[in-house]
Amino acid sequence: MDAKTQYVDEVKALTDQDLYRIRGVDGVQWAVPLFKGTTRAKAEDGKFRGVILMGVDDSTLIGIPRNIVLGNTLVLHDPETIAIDEVGYKFFFPDQPLQLGKTLELNDHTLKIVAIVNSSAPFVNLPVFYTRYTQAVQLVGRERNQLSFVLAKDAPGISDRQLVSRISNATGLKASTSENFGWETIWYYINNTGIPINFGITVVIALVVGTVVAGQTFYLFNLENLKQFGVLKAIGVSNLRIVGMILMQAAIVGAIGYGLGISMTAAFFEATKSNLDLRGFRLLPSVMQGTAAAVFLIIFLASAFSVRRVIVLEPAVVFRG
Repeated sequence: MDAKTQYVDEVKALTDQDLYRIRGVDGVQWAVPLFKGTTRAKAEDGKFRGVILMGVDDSTLIGIPRNIVLGNTLVLHDPETIAIDEVGYKFFFPDQPLQLGKTLELNDHTLKIVAIVNSSAPFVNLPVFYTRYTQAVQLVGRERNQLSFVLAKDAPGISDRQLVSRISNATGLKASTSENFGWETIWYYINNTGIPINFGITVVIALVVGTVVAGQTFYLFNLENLKQFGVLKAIGVSNLRIVGMILMQAAIVGAIGYGLGISMTAAFFEATKSNLDLRGFRLLPSVMQGTAAAVFLIIFLASAFSVRRVIVLEPAVVFRG
């Protein structure tokens, strides 16, 4: 991609010569063009919507999703054909069974649907169309340069990191693995949009409220049982042992609450996994680990208020009133 590319949805086109330069880099097994652009599609009933158009290599069709719902992507070698993702199909043909052969109009071209696929969920939930590279650049209108990306594969014995370095040094272009480029896109949205602020405020409020509610609950629990704690201290139970009891109770409650919460979250994702609008949403192990850490931090802070009251408690309170 261009050396100044920051994330996947903001692209500066390369020249066709750049493709051949990349193919000439030592260690490149193959390299094919990839076009990514936006256009507008219209159904026969006049319904239209902006769509993401992907143009893949004419001969190999590398870049087509492997998860094919219906049809055969090899038919894309025929002229005036496209593959459409399932979300797009259900938008243009609502309440209709999946069927090949339907047509859509893109930039005065009538294209026949020859395959229905499940694509990766884009950040903006737009239909995704796939066609051959040479046809894609014609559908969006001609510019001097149209090449969005080059997909490259390392030769046997060459690591991804080595190939990235070789391509960058030899061509001056930016090269990145798919995983690293994905994280670059994520950090672009974090650093340049209001998404982290909005979600961050929500998370902070939830943590504060959770800490206050849990703290108040534990405090009232210990307040109602001060005499019992006084009895324990009167018979010689140390403060350390009593604190351990309180923390163990808090840990058990936290573990039960965390288990119930994560179970409900997992059940939600399982129940909505067939919802195409929520495709791409999943419960990551890192999210579960971070949530567990947050829950037990809340438990620790909430317990601190209760522990202090018990530590300063005098055993003589047992013999009062």
